[in-house]
Amino acid sequence: MKRKIVLAFSGGMDSSVLLFMAADQGYSEIHTITFDYGQRHKREIQCIPLQQQNLQSKYPSVKFTNKVLDVSYLKDIAQTSSLTNTDIDNPVIGKIAGDAQPVSYVPFRNQMFLTICCAYAESNGIDMVWYGAAQIDSAAGYWDTSDCFIESFNSLIAHNRTHRVNIQAPLLTMSKADIIREGARLGVKFEDTWTCYSNHESGLADATTPSSSLRLQGFVSVGYRDPIQYLQQDKLEEIYKDNNCVKL
Repeated sequence: MKRKIVLAFSGGMDSSVLLFMAADQGYSEIHTITFDYGQRHKREIQCIPLQQQNLQSKYPSVKFTNKVLDVSYLKDIAQTSSLTNTDIDNPVIGKIAGDAQPVSYVPFRNQMFLTICCAYAESNGIDMVWYGAAQIDSAAGYWDTSDCFIESFNSLIAHNRTHRVNIQAPLLTMSKADIIREGARLGVKFEDTWTCYSNHESGLADATTPSSSLRLQGFVSVGYRDPIQYLQQDKLEEIYKDNNCVKL
């Protein structure tokens, strides 16, 4: 019997590791759904075909399908986020300590996206949905990445009379360092992932944004160099050298 799963897949580092984890855990049919909501960091969507190629190179027997859904209405109705409103500056890592909810939070994004994933799962006879909420996301103030959010959502889904879908976030107990270690073990090509929210005109990532800073901290803490390039690359080279970081 084939094991099937639906993944909310952004093309970012965390969801790419999640993709490889699903294949490693024996899911033979992986359905991924990507949401194009007019996000500032749309570049991560470009990483999806690269990750599909990487996955199928290692797991040739796995059936992989991806749907990119246009949900740009979210940009029109959720203008309070720096990801959907370019007039709002992205937060800088040194200035978000103590924030109950960062300005990069998109109102009810995860609830909407997971609802769509569950609808797709039910329609295709699939009972498992994963998404890439990680430990640091909940700690940073994103309420829709917390244990209680997932538990509450699953309690709501349990009212379905004919098809029960279960939502899980396998990265929720993992630090960025843990995620990078797992990705390295599984052979994830981190150079084919994107994390930065800045969308800088140079095409380089910005290490001062929280998403990039946390990614870099994870790499350095496990002794690896981040394979993507940053605006602050010269400074990063010094940090890599001081911490004896090596290439993956």
